[in-house]
Amino acid sequence: MKVRHVRSGKTLNLHNPVLFLAQDRELAEEAWAGDIIGIPNHGNLRIGDAISEGDDIRFTGIPNFAPELLQKVRSEDPLKAKHLGRALQQLAEEGAAAVFKPRLGADWIVGVVGPLQFEVMADRIRTEYGIPVIFEPTSLYTARWVASDDPLALKRFTDGNMVALADDHDDQLVFLARNAWHLGKAEEEFPDVRFLKTRETAG
Repeated sequence: MKVRHVRSGKTLNLHNPVLFLAQDRELAEEAWAGDIIGIPNHGNLRIGDAISEGDDIRFTGIPNFAPELLQKVRSEDPLKAKHLGRALQQLAEEGAAAVFKPRLGADWIVGVVGPLQFEVMADRIRTEYGIPVIFEPTSLYTARWVASDDPLALKRFTDGNMVALADDHDDQLVFLARNAWHLGKAEEEFPDVRFLKTRETAG
């Protein structure tokens, strides 16, 4: 079956889709609303994407939530740093965790809602990508997506806070606050900038 991947505009050939029902797996010849299927796609699909044989469909109201726990992650082998970046991007696209690349410095920041997720991610990166990694605590308090209707206000904010800025896996601007006071001070000093706890998933 050939379908249009709405976000990229590309045509995808669906090969060997798998139908999931409890513990059972079988090749899906057809699927109906409510069925859960797996589509091998080599990283083309992400949460919020639509595929269609006809009209372009876009899903809305699928939020990304600001993570509650933030840690630095690095490869045990410095030569695999670039490979680690690609692995983190892919895991973020499937919704496994939030991943932020600070605009200053070489470290990646991973955000999760529960501490066990760091162990799960480390195991997945090691087994699926062949990259042993180390997670390390940070002094960061929270992450907030940044937006403004005033381009000049946004530029003033970014120019004055470069050390605390990062980009997520969709290249959206993120403010990494050190503590509640740091976040509150930024909100007070830049009233035309919004610091968002949730962000619409880009589909």
